[in-house]
Amino acid sequence: MAARLSPLHSRVITVGGTNGKGSTVAYLEHIYRASGYRVGAYFSPHLIRYNERVRIMGEEASDAVLCAAFAEVERVRADTPLTYFEFGTLAAFIVFADAGLDVVILEVGLGGRLDAVNVIDGDVGVVVSVGTDHKDWLGEDRETIGREKAGIFRGGRPAILGADMPESVRTVARGIGARVMEAGRDFRIRPLPSQWHYESAQGARDLPYPALRGAYQLNNAACAIAAVEALDLPVQAGAIRMGLVGVRLPGRFQTLPGRPLVVLDVAHNAEAAAVLADTLMTQPVAGCTRAVVGMLRDKPIEEVLAVLMPRVDVWHVASVDDPRGADGAALAAVLAAHGVTAVTVHADVVAAFDAARCQAQESDRIVVFGSFKTVGAILRYVSRHED
Repeated sequence: MAARLSPLHSRVITVGGTNGKGSTVAYLEHIYRASGYRVGAYFSPHLIRYNERVRIMGEEASDAVLCAAFAEVERVRADTPLTYFEFGTLAAFIVFADAGLDVVILEVGLGGRLDAVNVIDGDVGVVVSVGTDHKDWLGEDRETIGREKAGIFRGGRPAILGADMPESVRTVARGIGARVMEAGRDFRIRPLPSQWHYESAQGARDLPYPALRGAYQLNNAACAIAAVEALDLPVQAGAIRMGLVGVRLPGRFQTLPGRPLVVLDVAHNAEAAAVLADTLMTQPVAGCTRAVVGMLRDKPIEEVLAVLMPRVDVWHVASVDDPRGADGAALAAVLAAHGVTAVTVHADVVAAFDAARCQAQESDRIVVFGSFKTVGAILRYVSRHED
């Protein structure tokens, strides 16, 4: 199917992982733009508008451009059935091919080996992390899931491995003859009081902390820098610094202006919840922490909530407006089973957010998490309210 469409002549970096792949794509996008290249980036899922998924030079693709690409996919596919993600991914390839780009960064949707973006042979493959999300599709354990994610690597080409990889990722990469670069061995990081240290065979540098908050972002940023070092496009040292401090990506420990403090995070699996819990612990507030939570039924609800229970004082749980959405009462039942009593159930996440804001003092913190759907709904609501 992809062969029937316009070829993509850009350099391609494919980024997979359970958590952190969107942040890594964003770092790469900003670094290459700061270095003067024409850059396209493909993200998934979106928070508010579908256009967020396809970016050219930092700008979302317009409705007209996307619709023209959808029409071309429809014309070419004939009787070939396509999923929602496959259709959108092929349309993104058309947009990128027409834009005359130097480099395209692709975020894997699910897994890697069988994901739609993997029809393109990436010049560099990156697996940022391996957790246990999407067990029904990818397998029950990290080793099995790691094999699926490593499917984006190509023989003879760089394979960037983030921290704490299961052995299966290394096995697949070495088995196909990929040029493996692994965190902790081929590139290393060290946090410092006001900056952080990155070191690889290409040299050492002290860098500003990324604009995206949380200690886990150093692994994502390091993977991005390793990918830049592996790709045959020269990048100035200053562009890396500018890319790190200039990056923007909604929903990743995003804080809204004003008081009480509002934090938005798309954490929806146990690993991401643990990172969120750690970040909340290292950034305490004088008041209490109020959670606004909505999740999908096929996510590890009990694991996610259990990880965050020690960091949350008051819970506002809600149903998510999606066919896969979990009922707010089901979330409350999980919390009650763990002895949590400060829980209120709301019809939807906007009602939960409103209630949390009405009850919160200026010294409190409101944390919205559990799903892209949850964070997206609050971002839409806040945007309308500001307008």
